[in-house]
Order: sequence, then structure tokens, then C-alpha cells
Amino acid sequence: MLRSMTGYGRGHQVVGNYDITVEVKSVNHRYFEFTSRIPKAYQFLEEKIKTAVQNGCSRGKVEASVSIQLIGGGENEVTLNVDITRGYLAALRSSAGELDLLDDLRLSDLVQFPDIFTVRKRELDPEEVWEAVRGVAEQAVHSFVQMREKEGRQLKEDLAGRLENIAGTLSFIEERAPVLKEEYYNRLYQKITELLADKNIDETRLVTEAAIFADRVAIDEETVRLRSHLKQFAELLETDQPVGRKLDFLVQEMNRETNTIGSKCQDVDITRRVVDIKSEIEKIREQIQNLE
Repeated sequence: MLRSMTGYGRGHQVVGNYDITVEVKSVNHRYFEFTSRIPKAYQFLEEKIKTAVQNGCSRGKVEASVSIQLIGGGENEVTLNVDITRGYLAALRSSAGELDLLDDLRLSDLVQFPDIFTVRKRELDPEEVWEAVRGVAEQAVHSFVQMREKEGRQLKEDLAGRLENIAGTLSFIEERAPVLKEEYYNRLYQKITELLADKNIDETRLVTEAAIFADRVAIDEETVRLRSHLKQFAELLETDQPVGRKLDFLVQEMNRETNTIGSKCQDVDITRRVVDIKSEIEKIREQIQNLE
């Protein structure tokens, strides 16, 4: 199935303590190029995300962004410094006895001393994080690929229509070409005869030379090759493999044959058809720039 190189996909899930969003988007590019926007603490996910994306596409400039939020303060670990707390408690109670004060200490009184707590970033387990992110990444890539395939179907329909237009125009040229060759031969033969009217000439030699020159405007080989290119192009549209580069090469060859036909044929009707074909080829060339 043909795929466009333009696409966008998004995945979002809450997995355990993680609120995860993954977005994947791409634009045209000759090769596969991957960039990412991932929080610094989760940079270890980049290669895994890249691999997931490559499983869904082979060409395009792709950017993946990952957002991970820890729910319920799970990002930090808070622990009580027991020895320090005991020290504060003992000092306060000793002071209360010495100063003849009421010992009415409560837990809320100890909270006033911030150094009784240690707050540190929770250590991340890369495998645990990836297991949480994997499904969201696959969801985003699946949506991303679906969009590329949808656009690919639209491109295929457009390209197939343009191939039909070229084939129809080429049929006119193929029908006109033999008549043109004969007309050219007759004009050339008549002109040579008029120029050499007062001289003795070999009739057989004259016919041969006129035929040789007439063959120079023959376009049979070019039309056969052009129709072969059209057939190959149509066949590639039906394959399941990335074909953008192959189609680009075929378009160059189609344009080459069309130019040769135009340069050989000094005929208004054919020239007009050549212009029509070149116009369709140019539109095809622009469209396939977006094909994977």
C-alpha cells in the first residue's frame, strides 16, 4: 500500500503513576531522519521510540515528542531523618523540664524543623518506564501510519488518473505518427525532386535517402518506451513496498522520452499533445515527492 510521507499520530494513556502522551509527525525527506523532544530524565527512551517509528515507516523527516507526568507526587521520595528527629525531641523535652514548661509536643511542632526530612528524586527504572510508554508509543505510531496510508490512497487515485490521461494522449500520438512520417517522406521526396529536376538522378537512391531522413522523425521507439514506463508505474502503484524513489526515476525517463518525441515531431497536433503529457508528468513528479 502506498504511503504518504506526511502524517501525524497521537497516543495518550494513564499507566500506573504515569500520565503519558506520545506524538509522532513527519514531512517529506529523501531519507529517514528522526528527531525527538523527550524530557531530559527520560532520554533513555529515544532509541526505543525511534525503533517503534521505524517499524511503521522507512522515509520522511520524523519528529516524536514524549510527555510524562508522574501522578500523586510520585516523582519525589520523602524520608524522615530519624536520628535528627530524636535529637530535636530530646532537646525540646529537656528544655521543657529545665524551664518548668508543659511538655505538650505534637508531631506538627516537629514539622517546623525542615532538616528532619530528606527529599530526593525517585530513581527511575528504565524498563519500568518503557513498559509504561510502549503501548502509548505503539498507539501513536499506529495512528501516524494510518494517516500516511490514507493520504497514500488519495495520491494513488490521483496518480492513476494522470497515467490514464497520458495513455490516452499517447494513443493519439501513436495513431498520428505513421501518417506524419509518410507526410514528411512525401514532402521531402517532392522537394528533392524539384531541386534536382534538371539533373540525372538515381530514382532508387533518391527513395532510399528520403526514407532515411524520414526515419529520423519516427517516434515508434520513444512511444513504446513511454508506454512501457506507464505500465511499470501503474504496477508499482499496486505494490506494498516503498516505491517513491523508483517512481521518481520512472518520471525522469517518461519526461526524457516525451522531450524526444517533441523534438522529433514538427507537427502542431503532436506538439500540443506533448505539452499536455509534459504537464501531467510535472504534476506526477510533484505528487510523488510526498510518497514514501
